[in-house]
Amino acid sequence: MIRPAKEIAGVKWIETERLTPAERTQLQNDYGIDEDIVTYVTDKDESANYVHDINEDDQLFIFLAPYALDRTDLRFITRPFAILLHKGTLFTFNESGIREVNRALADAADNPEVDTVDAFILEALFSLMDSYIPISRDVSKKRNHLDKMLNRKAKNGDLIALSHLQQTLTFLSSATQINLNLLNRLPKTYFGQGADQDKRDLFEDVQIEAEQVQRMLEIETQVVDRIDHTFNNIANNNLNDTMKFLTIWSLTMAVPTIITGFYGMNVALPLSKMQDAWILVIIISVTLIVWLLIMLRVRHKM
Repeated sequence: MIRPAKEIAGVKWIETERLTPAERTQLQNDYGIDEDIVTYVTDKDESANYVHDINEDDQLFIFLAPYALDRTDLRFITRPFAILLHKGTLFTFNESGIREVNRALADAADNPEVDTVDAFILEALFSLMDSYIPISRDVSKKRNHLDKMLNRKAKNGDLIALSHLQQTLTFLSSATQINLNLLNRLPKTYFGQGADQDKRDLFEDVQIEAEQVQRMLEIETQVVDRIDHTFNNIANNNLNDTMKFLTIWSLTMAVPTIITGFYGMNVALPLSKMQDAWILVIIISVTLIVWLLIMLRVRHKM
């Protein structure tokens, strides 16, 4: 979809989302964008990057944004979105239809302090970094809830939900680190050359915000990993206790089985002529079982 053209700081802005093949061809024909560039900016597996074409004086920005697989279960991955400055026209490509990207662009466009295209780009990136924070807070709330539930009784569903949180945090933490690396590199590129004080301040603001978000997600990842590790240990200990109980129970049940099986043979045996021999067999079995349990206790096997 190609939305109607807008204007940002006196520059034409073409906003696109989920382009069809016909719309990709339209961009190439109407605006002279190379096919390679269109393919590049619509690649959903592309990583964060900045490219400056000296010949065309084009600038291409690609950043990673959170993409929801299931917002209810907090299952997120990351997808790229692109900003292209081409022949004096601003293009934005939100190929995955990420609502956090649309909100970031809208916030930057509505900001009265945005008076240049460069300021618009940096403000949009600042808002994008901010969009990770609510997700991190929701993850923290769900992590606390799962921690309480697992402390009471570990269920498979809760463990699966904890695993989903780990996956989400892995994607988001990795993406924020990649974005931060690019933001730290941008001031040294063509985009950062000749920056005035206002632009340098914007660079610093978005870098600080990205660092804070990255630290938040890193800490949350460590906490979730430790909770997972703790409950894995608890599950292993519970399994060991269960196996110990079953082993001891099997040993104690083996004693009467052996004795009764021995006296079940159809041959002449000691005491077999006694009228109450079965009582003696029971007494012998109980005595051996008690002795076995005492020996296991003494040897710290119980």
